[in-house]
Amino acid sequence: MSESTPSLPQWLARGMADLFPDGSADDADQALAARLAEAERVGRPLRVKLGIDPTGSDIHLGHSILFRKLRAFQDAGHTAVLIIGDFTARIGDPTGKSATRVQLTKDDVAANASTYLRQLGQDQPKQTALLDFETPGRLEVRYNSEWLEGMDLPAVIGLLGTGTVGQMLAKDDFSKRYASGTPIALHEFLYPLLQGYDSVAVNADVELGGTDQKFNVAMGRDLQRHFGTATQFGLLLPILVGLDGVQKMSKSLGNTVGLEDDPLSMYSKLEKVGDGAINDYLTLLTDLDLKSLPDNPRDKQKAMALAVTASRHGMAAAQKAQADAATLVGGGDAGADVPEASLATVNFPAKAFYLLSAVGVCASSSDARRQIKGGAVRLDGEKITDANQEFACAADLAGKVIQLGKKTFRRLTTS
Repeated sequence: MSESTPSLPQWLARGMADLFPDGSADDADQALAARLAEAERVGRPLRVKLGIDPTGSDIHLGHSILFRKLRAFQDAGHTAVLIIGDFTARIGDPTGKSATRVQLTKDDVAANASTYLRQLGQDQPKQTALLDFETPGRLEVRYNSEWLEGMDLPAVIGLLGTGTVGQMLAKDDFSKRYASGTPIALHEFLYPLLQGYDSVAVNADVELGGTDQKFNVAMGRDLQRHFGTATQFGLLLPILVGLDGVQKMSKSLGNTVGLEDDPLSMYSKLEKVGDGAINDYLTLLTDLDLKSLPDNPRDKQKAMALAVTASRHGMAAAQKAQADAATLVGGGDAGADVPEASLATVNFPAKAFYLLSAVGVCASSSDARRQIKGGAVRLDGEKITDANQEFACAADLAGKVIQLGKKTFRRLTTS
């Protein structure tokens, strides 16, 4: 991962994994630095596209890498074009999928889109919002149903005519599925074409994507060329490794940090990121200068966790979370601002494994049994060793802090 690229400003080059094309330094169609210089000369901000398909309801820090780069373009005076793929989400991006995705309803997509925008900072101060929704001219929010929903059959056939089956099967995911005999539905071939057409519709100068999106981003360039418009640059960023330090951050793998995690949970999770991933987290999730940080991995963990938590909740809340985490890990909880978990729906008497699942600390009763067996669960600092330990009533637990590992803390309440 390059910390700097010649001729590109540091805010743009930081964390960049790939940039294409990367040709003649003087050609605004071949070098992004030249396109930036031309935009400044004529006083036209670049239009920087990022498309998101609201196929879920939560955004985590892995997703935020692209939004942070989009915000950097905003802060440099350019226009972020955030495309809500309300039409393409109904197909579903086949990237990384080993089978045809379940198609969502229009209502499902609309509900998810609303939560995405809120998490990105709509109606929030720009100081702690991921994107700047306040400054005039810095953000366009577009829905690709604007131009895709009314597309008639001749237009669809024309779009299909711009690509070939060979091109589609060159896409790694399709290639693997075809070789293994896993069905590929014809509508899946439409996805990269429709996503690429978004770039034509919004006149994109730059498109941001993860390294797994190169095929789709390149399709946007091909379609812009086909329709006779200026072609975009593809700027790709790495895929963030999750808290397990092995697989990409994914909610289904349980290794995420959510944008809406409370300060203590966010800080506590990030403070335990493995040594092998810490520099990537620092580079991709913060603006800290890696050269100015101490070499000690523990100090790097704390600096990263504090910076990321502060970016979401403000420095005062982040520092409080840091102090509370140290207190709780040490076995105390006096004055600690711990998220609450209600006992109102728990049926008493309750065994420990059921309690952990019922208040949402563990994903299931079987998961709770595993965590207790592994010695990861404490109640007010005391380790719970028996999954069948029984608690008579809510009053006996009210106000106590239940702890899972060193990342999850909940204060039990009766309300």
